[in-house]
Amino acid sequence: MTDTSSTGISRRALLGAFAATTLVAAPNFSNAAGFLRGAGDIRRVRMFSPRTGEKIDMIYWVEGDYIKDAVDEIHHFMRDWRTNQVKKIDLRTIDIMAAAHNLLGVSEPYMLLSGYRSPKTNAMLRARSSGVAKNSLHMKGQAADLRLASRSVGQVAKAASACHAGGVGRYSRSDFVHMDCGPVRNWGR
Repeated sequence: MTDTSSTGISRRALLGAFAATTLVAAPNFSNAAGFLRGAGDIRRVRMFSPRTGEKIDMIYWVEGDYIKDAVDEIHHFMRDWRTNQVKKIDLRTIDIMAAAHNLLGVSEPYMLLSGYRSPKTNAMLRARSSGVAKNSLHMKGQAADLRLASRSVGQVAKAASACHAGGVGRYSRSDFVHMDCGPVRNWGR
Protein backbone atom coordinates (compact mmCIF):
# COMPACT_ATOMS: atom_id res chain seq x y z
CA MET A 1 0.00 0.00 0.00
CA THR A 2 1.27 3.44 -0.84
CA ASP A 3 0.99 6.64 1.20
CA THR A 4 0.49 8.78 -1.90
CA SER A 5 -2.88 9.71 -3.38
CA SER A 6 -3.68 9.79 -7.09
CA THR A 7 -2.79 13.51 -7.09
CA GLY A 8 0.78 12.74 -6.05
CA ILE A 9 0.39 14.34 -2.61
CA SER A 10 1.53 12.16 0.25
CA ARG A 11 -0.57 11.71 3.38
CA ARG A 12 2.28 13.21 5.43
CA ALA A 13 2.42 16.33 3.22
CA LEU A 14 -1.34 16.72 3.42
CA LEU A 15 -1.30 16.43 7.22
CA GLY A 16 1.59 18.89 7.39
CA ALA A 17 -0.29 21.41 5.26
CA PHE A 18 -3.38 20.96 7.41
CA ALA A 19 -1.34 21.48 10.59
CA ALA A 20 0.24 24.65 9.17
CA THR A 21 -3.18 25.99 8.16
CA THR A 22 -4.54 25.23 11.61
CA LEU A 23 -1.69 27.15 13.22
CA VAL A 24 -2.18 30.19 11.00
CA ALA A 25 -5.94 30.18 11.59
CA ALA A 26 -5.63 29.56 15.33
CA PRO A 27 -6.84 32.16 17.82
CA ASN A 28 -4.40 34.50 19.55
CA PHE A 29 -2.15 32.86 22.11
CA SER A 30 -0.89 34.56 25.24
CA ASN A 31 2.58 33.35 24.25
CA ALA A 32 4.36 31.39 21.55
CA ALA A 33 4.02 28.06 23.35
CA GLY A 34 0.87 27.32 21.36
CA PHE A 35 2.81 27.41 18.11
CA LEU A 36 5.48 25.15 19.54
CA ARG A 37 3.03 22.40 20.52
CA GLY A 38 2.93 21.22 16.93
CA ALA A 39 6.73 21.04 16.83
CA GLY A 40 6.83 17.80 18.82
CA ASP A 41 8.05 17.33 22.32
CA ILE A 42 11.14 19.52 22.04
CA ARG A 43 11.96 23.20 21.67
CA ARG A 44 15.22 24.27 20.14
CA VAL A 45 17.05 27.51 19.54
CA ARG A 46 19.90 28.04 17.06
CA MET A 47 21.97 31.22 17.05
CA PHE A 48 25.40 32.62 16.43
CA SER A 49 26.95 35.87 17.58
CA PRO A 50 29.12 37.83 15.16
CA ARG A 51 30.37 39.87 18.14
CA THR A 52 31.77 36.95 20.17
CA GLY A 53 32.13 34.27 17.49
CA GLU A 54 30.05 31.90 19.64
CA LYS A 55 27.40 29.50 18.35
CA ILE A 56 24.57 27.74 20.12
CA ASP A 57 22.28 24.96 18.95
CA MET A 58 20.32 24.04 22.03
CA ILE A 59 17.32 21.91 22.85
CA TYR A 60 16.03 23.76 25.89
CA TRP A 61 12.61 22.17 26.49
CA VAL A 62 11.57 18.52 26.38
CA GLU A 63 8.11 17.08 27.01
CA GLY A 64 6.78 20.03 28.99
CA ASP A 65 9.88 20.90 30.97
CA TYR A 66 12.59 23.50 30.49
CA ILE A 67 16.12 22.09 30.79
CA LYS A 68 17.88 24.23 33.41
CA ASP A 69 21.44 23.75 32.12
CA ALA A 70 20.38 24.49 28.54
CA VAL A 71 18.46 27.60 29.59
CA ASP A 72 21.49 28.75 31.61
CA GLU A 73 23.64 28.40 28.47
CA ILE A 74 21.14 30.49 26.51
CA HIS A 75 21.26 33.19 29.22
CA HIS A 76 25.06 33.24 28.96
CA PHE A 77 24.99 33.30 25.16
CA MET A 78 22.55 36.22 25.09
CA ARG A 79 24.59 38.28 27.59
CA ASP A 80 25.63 41.88 27.06
CA TRP A 81 28.80 41.23 25.07
CA ARG A 82 30.11 44.74 25.76
CA THR A 83 30.11 44.35 29.57
CA ASN A 84 29.99 40.54 29.75
CA GLN A 85 27.01 40.81 32.12
CA VAL A 86 24.54 37.93 32.13
CA LYS A 87 20.84 38.27 32.90
CA LYS A 88 18.16 35.63 32.81
CA ILE A 89 16.35 35.87 29.51
CA ASP A 90 12.59 35.63 29.85
CA LEU A 91 11.59 32.16 28.67
CA ARG A 92 8.66 33.66 26.77
CA THR A 93 11.13 35.54 24.56
CA ILE A 94 13.06 32.35 23.85
CA ASP A 95 9.79 30.59 23.01
CA ILE A 96 8.79 33.37 20.60
CA MET A 97 12.17 33.13 18.88
CA ALA A 98 11.87 29.34 18.59
CA ALA A 99 8.26 29.48 17.37
CA ALA A 100 9.07 32.07 14.69
CA HIS A 101 12.07 30.01 13.58
CA ASN A 102 9.84 26.93 13.27
CA LEU A 103 7.25 28.84 11.24
CA LEU A 104 9.98 29.96 8.83
CA GLY A 105 10.99 26.35 8.23
CA VAL A 106 14.73 26.99 8.19
CA SER A 107 17.66 25.22 9.82
CA GLU A 108 19.89 28.29 9.51
CA PRO A 109 20.69 29.78 12.93
CA TYR A 110 19.63 33.27 13.88
CA MET A 111 22.33 35.91 13.99
CA LEU A 112 21.95 37.47 17.45
CA LEU A 113 22.69 41.18 17.27
CA SER A 114 21.45 42.07 20.74
CA GLY A 115 20.00 40.10 23.64
CA TYR A 116 20.41 41.41 27.17
CA ARG A 117 21.69 44.99 27.42
CA SER A 118 23.00 46.45 30.63
CA PRO A 119 21.70 49.93 31.52
CA LYS A 120 25.17 51.27 30.70
CA THR A 121 25.12 49.72 27.21
CA ASN A 122 21.55 50.85 26.60
CA ALA A 123 22.44 54.44 27.58
CA MET A 124 25.45 54.40 25.25
CA LEU A 125 23.34 53.08 22.33
CA ARG A 126 20.57 55.56 23.12
CA ALA A 127 23.06 58.43 22.90
CA ARG A 128 24.00 57.24 19.39
CA SER A 129 20.52 56.47 18.03
CA SER A 130 16.99 57.76 18.49
CA GLY A 131 15.70 54.23 17.85
CA VAL A 132 16.82 52.90 21.25
CA ALA A 133 14.14 52.99 23.96
CA LYS A 134 15.00 54.51 27.32
CA ASN A 135 13.31 51.63 29.15
CA SER A 136 14.18 48.96 26.59
CA LEU A 137 12.97 45.43 27.25
CA HIS A 138 16.52 44.36 26.39
CA MET A 139 17.51 45.62 29.87
CA LYS A 140 14.97 43.23 31.43
CA GLY A 141 16.14 40.24 29.40
CA GLN A 142 12.86 40.26 27.48
CA ALA A 143 13.99 41.10 23.94
CA ALA A 144 16.28 40.02 21.13
CA ASP A 145 17.38 41.59 17.84
CA LEU A 146 17.78 38.87 15.23
CA ARG A 147 18.61 38.34 11.58
CA LEU A 148 18.43 35.42 9.13
CA ALA A 149 20.50 35.65 5.96
CA SER A 150 18.07 33.49 3.99
CA ARG A 151 14.94 35.43 4.97
CA SER A 152 13.94 39.07 4.63
CA VAL A 153 13.12 41.32 7.56
CA GLY A 154 9.50 41.15 6.40
CA GLN A 155 9.44 37.35 6.41
CA VAL A 156 11.00 37.07 9.88
CA ALA A 157 8.71 39.78 11.27
CA LYS A 158 5.65 38.11 9.76
CA ALA A 159 6.55 34.80 11.43
CA ALA A 160 7.14 36.48 14.80
CA SER A 161 3.90 38.46 14.47
CA ALA A 162 1.97 35.27 13.69
CA CYS A 163 2.75 34.08 17.22
CA HIS A 164 0.63 36.92 18.68
CA ALA A 165 2.94 36.77 21.68
CA GLY A 166 4.80 40.08 22.02
CA GLY A 167 6.35 43.03 20.27
CA VAL A 168 7.81 42.75 16.79
CA GLY A 169 9.84 45.55 15.29
CA ARG A 170 11.01 45.68 11.66
CA TYR A 171 14.32 47.43 11.13
CA SER A 172 14.74 47.03 7.36
CA ARG A 173 17.55 49.57 7.00
CA SER A 174 19.61 47.75 9.63
CA ASP A 175 18.39 44.32 8.44
CA PHE A 176 17.09 42.87 11.71
CA VAL A 177 13.89 42.05 13.57
CA HIS A 178 13.26 42.86 17.21
CA MET A 179 11.24 40.25 19.15
CA ASP A 180 10.08 40.67 22.73
CA CYS A 181 7.59 39.20 25.19
CA GLY A 182 6.01 42.55 26.06
CA PRO A 183 2.58 43.68 24.87
CA VAL A 184 1.54 42.46 21.41
CA ARG A 185 2.38 45.24 18.97
CA ASN A 186 4.18 45.85 15.66
CA TRP A 187 6.26 48.75 14.36
CA GLY A 188 8.75 49.69 11.68
CA ARG A 189 9.09 48.94 8.00
